Amino acid sequence: MNNFMISLKKFFKNKNTITILGVILIIIILFVGYRMQIKRQVNPVSVPVASETIQPRTKITKDLIKYVDVAPIVLGDNVITSSAKIIGKYSNYNTVIPAGSMFYEETVIDEANLPDASLINLEKGQVPYNFPVSVATTYGNSMFPENYIDIYMKAQNNDGVLMVGKLLENVKILAVKDSSGRNVFENTSESRTPAYLIFGLSASNNILLRKASYMNAFSVELFPVPHGVNVEAQEGETVVSSKTLEDFINANTAANPEITEEKDNTTNTSKEG
Repeated sequence: MNNFMISLKKFFKNKNTITILGVILIIIILFVGYRMQIKRQVNPVSVPVASETIQPRTKITKDLIKYVDVAPIVLGDNVITSSAKIIGKYSNYNTVIPAGSMFYEETVIDEANLPDASLINLEKGQVPYNFPVSVATTYGNSMFPENYIDIYMKAQNNDGVLMVGKLLENVKILAVKDSSGRNVFENTSESRTPAYLIFGLSASNNILLRKASYMNAFSVELFPVPHGVNVEAQEGETVVSSKTLEDFINANTAANPEITEEKDNTTNTSKEG
């Protein structure tokens, strides 16, 4: 027994022995790690894919997603493996996602990052209007998307008398853009200055407001006024608030037969109802 212990001590004191054992241990560790890595790459994982072809600018819902099992080895770094990062977002404006395709980071974006995101929220029958503003006219950059505002008008009539009043009521802001077309309130550390409010109007109200903006001979000024805390924002159609201002605008601009016909039809429909 003593001879065995003496031989064992000599064995472990030999530097070559220690080196060989170290190499063997490293090889075992590498082999086990390699086997585990291969197992992880081969064992399938469930990933979301498109259940049907998804067109650009489409909001992705649960119905547009199904799951398939794939080997992790075929998944790129930009493949989205969690449906939570997909549902509620939009397919990119320049992307068609084929049925059965996996979702990639560059093909799925937030609604706010769509170049024409504000146009998606237009109601049926509305056309967009870009209303010029500044930090001052937005009350220190205090007008936000989803806020309701009224559009006021100041002008001098043919007799030089000052006219001030509410022209349009209940206008919903869809987006606030800077002079480069970027969202002012986008999640960024960059400071952006409001240059335009984007909102939707009926064709007749769009033309009315557009005509008013061109009436430089009457010193017309248009400015937005936010609803105060005591005013409940009413969802619904934007309406002309001042018949006097509307008549003044139409009397001093060329009539548009198409718009007149549209308003007459609307009036007749209302009377019949």
